[in-house]
Amino acid sequence: MQEIKKYVEDNKQRFLDELFELLRFPSVSADPKYKGDVLKTAAFVAEKLKEAGADKVEICETAGYPIIYGEKIIDAALPTILVYGHYDVQPADPLELWHTPPFEPTVRDGKIYARGACDDKGQFYMHVKAFELMMKTNTLACNVKFMIEGEEEVGSSNLGIFVNANTERLKADVVLISDTSMISMENPSIETGLRGLAYMEVEVTGPNRDLHSGVYGGAVANPITILCKMIASLHDENNHITIPAFYDKVVDLTAAEKAALNSAPFDLNDYKKDLDINAEWGEKGYSTLERTGTRPTLEVNGIWGGYIGEGAKTVLPSKANAKISMRLVPHQNSDEISAIFQKHFESIAPDFVKVKVTAHHGGEPVVTPTDSVAYRAAEKAIVTSFGKKPIPTRGGGSIPIVALFEDVLGIKSVLLGFGLDSDALHSPNEKYDIFNYYKGIETLPLFHKYFAELSK
Repeated sequence: MQEIKKYVEDNKQRFLDELFELLRFPSVSADPKYKGDVLKTAAFVAEKLKEAGADKVEICETAGYPIIYGEKIIDAALPTILVYGHYDVQPADPLELWHTPPFEPTVRDGKIYARGACDDKGQFYMHVKAFELMMKTNTLACNVKFMIEGEEEVGSSNLGIFVNANTERLKADVVLISDTSMISMENPSIETGLRGLAYMEVEVTGPNRDLHSGVYGGAVANPITILCKMIASLHDENNHITIPAFYDKVVDLTAAEKAALNSAPFDLNDYKKDLDINAEWGEKGYSTLERTGTRPTLEVNGIWGGYIGEGAKTVLPSKANAKISMRLVPHQNSDEISAIFQKHFESIAPDFVKVKVTAHHGGEPVVTPTDSVAYRAAEKAIVTSFGKKPIPTRGGGSIPIVALFEDVLGIKSVLLGFGLDSDALHSPNEKYDIFNYYKGIETLPLFHKYFAELSK
């Protein structure tokens, strides 16, 4: 541990400077105007893997953005760790809500503010620097393979093709991912499950053109009004989702599982204060931790239609649109949920509008075992690094490729994240604590060490 700490201390400014360089690339995969920047980011990642000591580093082309692959095989008899991460980021909009430019990293109160600081550039780059540390100190205990993609924020549509075509190259004993969070640095935790995702877009069309709201208002249905009513009907008075068959495969936690989940440190008043809300909201009969980690949800991610520019324009719009995501729990399937959503949404449309439903990307929920060699290695690494045993938690987010790795490669993943729920992922002013960044670089080599030892 002392050798690890010394290497980090001796190189901490360079580690930070390199991360800042990475964060300056606006690698927004959702917006085609950033294509050149996304490709530059891929080249940067490949170069840094080479510098760290990886062999066979390759920028693997796909139908979308490339996947960066690299490896270091030191002994075929040793276990192999496959490190996954992503170099693409969410759009920075709305830009006016950022206190500092999203692609010019700024440090305030020991925190790095930038788009991608935590999700996932700051976290995957810890692995690159931890790998460098192990190479330079001659302490690499396992074979390592890296697979860093550029389309996670748009559904990883090409990753499955790549994984299926490269099963031999990607053969490993475990997938190691840092794209999740801990409760806090004082209360370290390991996520043992992720929710799945079904992402939909809906369009409601009324008249064949925008109309004058005075001439036609009151006689022609307003698509925005109708869409809002349809969306509102998707939850009942108990905030229970009303789509038929939606809960058919959902299994409630046992009393013991509920008790374990709710034993994690959580202060509802702090939670409300952090978000500046007066009360929590959610499905009746469940705690906040249960709602965010173990229950399915349906959320409107965006809604638009009509005139939203400066000043007034008295228009009755022709169309209204919304983007809707559903988080799924074990036994639910994204294709099945997408299908029953579409059927239900079309069925509740009144005759005076037309409805179009489009399914975008999805992913399956996963639960990882807490008795595996990989989990025990992660637990031991955190005990050594933090001085206390981590708490197993369930993550509310989705990483669709975790289920893909299990299905295609036949291996489980360990979710060893160092972010915080308060890091404003996908929001303006995303941040990542410098302490967490360095702590990750210190802890990851310990996982390699203990995974090798426990695999014997």
